Amino acid sequence: MSRPRIVIVGAGFAGYRTARTLSRLTRHQADITLLNPTDYFLYLPLLPQVAAGILEPRRVSVSLSGTLPHVRLVLGEADGIDLDGRTVHYTGPEGEEGTLPYDRLVLAAGSVNKLLPIPGVAEHAHGFRGLPEALYLRDHVTRQVELAAAADDRAECAARCTFVVVGAGYTGTEVAAHGAMYTDAQVRKHPMRTGMRPRWMLLDVAPRVMPEMDERLSATAERVLRQRGVDVRMGTSVKEATHDGVVLTDGSTVDTRTLVWCVGVRPDPLVESLGLPMERGRLLVDTHLQVPGRPEVFACGDVAAVPDLNQPGQYTPMTAQHAWRHGKVCAHNVVASLGRGQRRAYRHRDMGFVVDLGGAKAAANPLGLPMSGPAAGAVTRGYHLAAMPGNRVRVAADWLLDAVLPRQAVQLGLVRSWSVPLESSSPEVARVPGRPERTGTDTVSDTVSDTVSDAGSDTGKDTERSDGEPDGEPAESRPSGESAKTRPGVEPARNRPGGDRAKNQPGDEPAKNQPGDEPARNQPGGEPARNQPGGEPARNQPHAEPAKRGQSGSPRASGKPRRAVEAAGPRPGRGGSGKAGRPSRAAGAGSTGKRPTAPSGPSRSAFPPADPGPEPPANQPPPGPDIAPGPVKRNDGRAVEGDS
Repeated sequence: MSRPRIVIVGAGFAGYRTARTLSRLTRHQADITLLNPTDYFLYLPLLPQVAAGILEPRRVSVSLSGTLPHVRLVLGEADGIDLDGRTVHYTGPEGEEGTLPYDRLVLAAGSVNKLLPIPGVAEHAHGFRGLPEALYLRDHVTRQVELAAAADDRAECAARCTFVVVGAGYTGTEVAAHGAMYTDAQVRKHPMRTGMRPRWMLLDVAPRVMPEMDERLSATAERVLRQRGVDVRMGTSVKEATHDGVVLTDGSTVDTRTLVWCVGVRPDPLVESLGLPMERGRLLVDTHLQVPGRPEVFACGDVAAVPDLNQPGQYTPMTAQHAWRHGKVCAHNVVASLGRGQRRAYRHRDMGFVVDLGGAKAAANPLGLPMSGPAAGAVTRGYHLAAMPGNRVRVAADWLLDAVLPRQAVQLGLVRSWSVPLESSSPEVARVPGRPERTGTDTVSDTVSDTVSDAGSDTGKDTERSDGEPDGEPAESRPSGESAKTRPGVEPARNRPGGDRAKNQPGDEPAKNQPGDEPARNQPGGEPARNQPGGEPARNQPHAEPAKRGQSGSPRASGKPRRAVEAAGPRPGRGGSGKAGRPSRAAGAGSTGKRPTAPSGPSRSAFPPADPGPEPPANQPPPGPDIAPGPVKRNDGRAVEGDS
C-alpha cells in the first residue's frame, strides 16, 4: 500500500506550522510536500526592523529545508487546483510547470495587499508584505533623504523628506515609528542644506491609532509617535495619489515622493477560483478546518474563515497568532483523517499583543496586563525571540550591535520600484520582467502566471482594518485582464503590473540613444529612412538589405560586421525583458549561419511592419548623406553595416 500524499500550499505562519507538526506526527508514514515560491519562512512581525536597518534580511528568513525534516520542498506558485482530479498545478521560479497529486490538501496561501478604489494608489503606492517591499522601502527612504540633503530648493527638499504612511494598524504604526528614528539618525550625520527635517505622516480613517488594541495601549503608541515628530491624522485618508504628492480627504495636498500602503490585507486570490463557499474572500471551513463537502481539503490561516467558538456567529480574525495555532490543529486533523488520533476543534485564548515602537519603546498587554516603556520593550523582544522558529541568536546579536553601533545608511539598489507593485498576487517575490501577474478573477485554465504563496498572516500581531473593502476593483487597478490601457495596439500604463515598466529601469527598454537601445535615426546601422514601406532600405542604394529586426520588431544596431553577427547566433530579448534563452524572432536570422537574402516584397519579420507613413511626394530626390544607407558589398565580398 502506497503512503498517503499530503500537499501544503504556502509556507507562512499556518503552512509552516502545519508542515512542522505533520513531520513530527506522521513519523515517516506519509509523503509531505510543501509548495512555496521561496525557500524560507518569513517572520513578518520583524519586517519593519528590516526596513529600518536594524536587522539584516536573512535574520527574519528561516530556512524551510533546514528546519523541516522529512518534508519535500517544491519551489513554485500554485496557479490551479483540480479538486476532482486531486492535483495542484504550479509554475516554478524559472517558468517550468508541474503537477502535484495529493490525497490530502492543506491550503495556507496567506494574504496579499488590500486595495481600495482610490485613483493613483495602485501606480504610486507600495505595500509592506514581503522582503522585497521592505528592502525597496529602505533604499527608497535612504535615497530620498540623501537627495533632499543635497537639494537647494526648499520645495523639492520638503517633498523628498516627507513620508506618508496610510493605515494606523500594527504595520503602519511600526513602519512610521521605526522610519522616523531611521531618518532622524541620517539627518544628524548629514543635515539638510535648507535646515529642514524629515516629516512622517500617519493617516487612518479610524478614530485612534491601532483601534483593535486597548485604549491605553493605543494612547501609548500615539504619544510615542508624536514625541518623535510623526504627524498623526485620524479620520483622514488619501483621496488621490499622484507622482508629486497626495490629496487628502480633508482637502489638503501633501507634496511627497513616498506613499506606503498599510491599510490591511485580503486573502490570496487563489481560493476564489475553486468555486467553493466563501466568506468575504475567505474559504468557509468548519471548526475542524475542513472544507464542507471536500473532506480531503483543509484550509487554515488568512485564506480560511474559521468559526470562532468563543464568539458564536463570528470568524477568527486574520492574524499571525491565529494562523500559527491553525497550523497545529490542522496538522492533527489531517493525521486523524488518515486514521491516527482524534480530530480537534479550533478554540483559542487571547494571549495579548505586542507592538515594537523602536528603541526601548513598545506597547504590550501580555495576558491582558497593559505595559509601556522599557518594560514593554523587553517583553516585546522576548516574545519575538520565543516565537521565532529559528535565527534567534542572530537576531539577538543584531539587536545588540544596533544598541552600540550606528546603523549603515546605504542604498544597495537591488529592488526597483516596478518589481514590487502594490497590486501583486505574490508580494513576497520581486516581480520578474516578462512574467504576467494574475488576479483572483482569472480562471485557472486560462493562464499560467504568478499566483499564490504564503507570506504569512498579517503583520504577525493583529489584523489591519478591513472595513471599506470593495466588492470589486476598478479596471485601472487590475494587473491582468484586458482594459482600455492594455488592449492590443495601446501601450499599457507605465509602472503598472502587466504593463510597460518605467523607462530606464533594469529589465525595461533602455533610454533612447543609449547602448543596447533602438538606434538613433539617421545613424549608421539604424532604422531605415522613413516613408519606405515594409522597412525597405533607402532607395538608390545598390545591394542594400533591410535592417534586421529584433524581438521587439525594431531594427537592431550592431557594431559588428554582418557575418560576425550571424555567427554569434540568436540574441535574447533586449534589456532582459523577454524570457531567458528564447531566440530572436528576427526574420531570416536563423542559427545556421547562412546569410539571409534581401526580400523583394514587404519585410518578412515575425512582427507586423511599422507604419509606412504617408507616401513620398513625386520626384523625390534620392536620399542624402544624412540618411543611413544599407550594407554594400566590399571588394573582399564582406558586407559592413554603415559603409557608404
